[in-house]
Amino acid sequence: MVTEAETKLQLFLQWLQVNGVELRGCNIKYCDSSKGFGLFSSINVPDGVLLVVPLDLAITPMRVLQDPLVGPPCRAMLEEGEVDDRFLIILFLTVERLRSNSTWKPYLDMIPSSFGNPLWFTEDEFQELKGTTVYRASTLQKKSLQAIFEEKVKDLVKKLLIMNGDSEREVAFEDFLWANSVFWTRALNIPLPRTYVFPEGSEIPAVDSISNGVNITSMEGETLWVEGLVPGIDFCNHAIKAATTWEVDSTGSTSGVPLSMYLLSVNQGPSNIQKEITISYGNKGNEELLYLYGFVIEDNPDDFLMVHYPTEALQSVSFSDSKTQLLQAQKSELRCLLPKSLLDRGFFPNSSSESKNVQECAKDKGPNYSWSGQRKTPSYVNKLVFPEDFLTSLRTVSMQEKELFNVQSLLEELVGTEGEREPSDAEVRAAVWEACGDSGALQLLVDLLNTKLIDLEEGSGTEESDSKLLDKTCIRDSPAFSISLSNAESSTVEVMSKNRWASIVYRRGQKQLTRMFLREAEHALQLCLKEEC
Repeated sequence: MVTEAETKLQLFLQWLQVNGVELRGCNIKYCDSSKGFGLFSSINVPDGVLLVVPLDLAITPMRVLQDPLVGPPCRAMLEEGEVDDRFLIILFLTVERLRSNSTWKPYLDMIPSSFGNPLWFTEDEFQELKGTTVYRASTLQKKSLQAIFEEKVKDLVKKLLIMNGDSEREVAFEDFLWANSVFWTRALNIPLPRTYVFPEGSEIPAVDSISNGVNITSMEGETLWVEGLVPGIDFCNHAIKAATTWEVDSTGSTSGVPLSMYLLSVNQGPSNIQKEITISYGNKGNEELLYLYGFVIEDNPDDFLMVHYPTEALQSVSFSDSKTQLLQAQKSELRCLLPKSLLDRGFFPNSSSESKNVQECAKDKGPNYSWSGQRKTPSYVNKLVFPEDFLTSLRTVSMQEKELFNVQSLLEELVGTEGEREPSDAEVRAAVWEACGDSGALQLLVDLLNTKLIDLEEGSGTEESDSKLLDKTCIRDSPAFSISLSNAESSTVEVMSKNRWASIVYRRGQKQLTRMFLREAEHALQLCLKEEC
């Protein structure tokens, strides 16, 4: 008996063939309920080209603007500056999902009806993220999307459906949420020749009217990077060590199809036949993977921790106006990303890559000179894992009245009392370091990390409690689900949803990183206080 999934797949394969897509060394198969469909190698091909997709099939802002139904209102909104190019694609997907006669139906039917990112979590699943950055970001994102849906999308989509003869179709927020998730989980940044994007005589708005996702660079001539969906290519799932890469072939010299995108195998051989074809989404931590794509990687080597000083808190500190001006002069940020790899070169390294990381981060060190000659470069500077840009922001926020006065005096001495010139950002940073040193910044950093750890643990317990949960858990609908149940007593195994499991893996990693970076900050503070005595 043919299943519904098999029927959809056959219709999609026919649709790909009609639209010129060539599956040369791969096929599309159903993976599992967590992944949906994926690409798998079928045969070895001499040139390594597994799949070729004509770029005319890609869903890009230009295609949306050329669409007879959706194009005119999108062009008007774009010219008025009301929307960006990402919105165009999301709106197009919303409409096409509801159109009764959509030519994109075989493709859209292959895309899952729901996703694993937190916007799709149940309330109980979402509570597992409480205290994390993803919890706060997803809460704000959902409110923003709901507002956009009510203000810009709902009535417009309803009007377009009526024009298309679909007056009975209802437009729900879930349709817009689905389209938003499709874009963010499947879109690629595609390098295209300018002449292809904006052909002579085209009515598409000028380049500067299409803002996000389109940037002019120089790649064998003028090239535009355009965000879009490429049916077929977008069925590749993510892996840290990708099995393939994708390339654009403008001339057809590699794929034989001009203006196409193709998948190129990294490793071919008999052992790779029938194995899943993966690409890399980039070096992304679990925070970004969960927020955008709806999955996490256990022991992710690219994990990171976001630390920030709340902007609203700056307004309540002493001399906030002067400190704000100094922050602007230094071009400083009040937040930073701390990759896990930074710990390899810290006071407590846990890998053998210390020398490489020291070399890579050496240029990020702070000022190594002093106007007075009294401020010496700290002995611990090569072990300090925190970015200088963030530390100088914390020095500025934490400085006392006397230190602020000293900074102003140093800068006046440098540029003259008449202010003949503006000090450079490097000079302002050096003056702040001369006046403050590191103790205030490191103490503030310890406080921020302690607060973050308290927030993370308040609703879900410690890192150890998360580990215990994961140790006695199997994920519902995973391939190992039945095996796990058969190999263990049912009373000792907790069955949980993939979303809850991903939340626990992510938050445990955040607690672990916070604890490790807090240890680094506390040790640096101890050394600093000894040297400043």
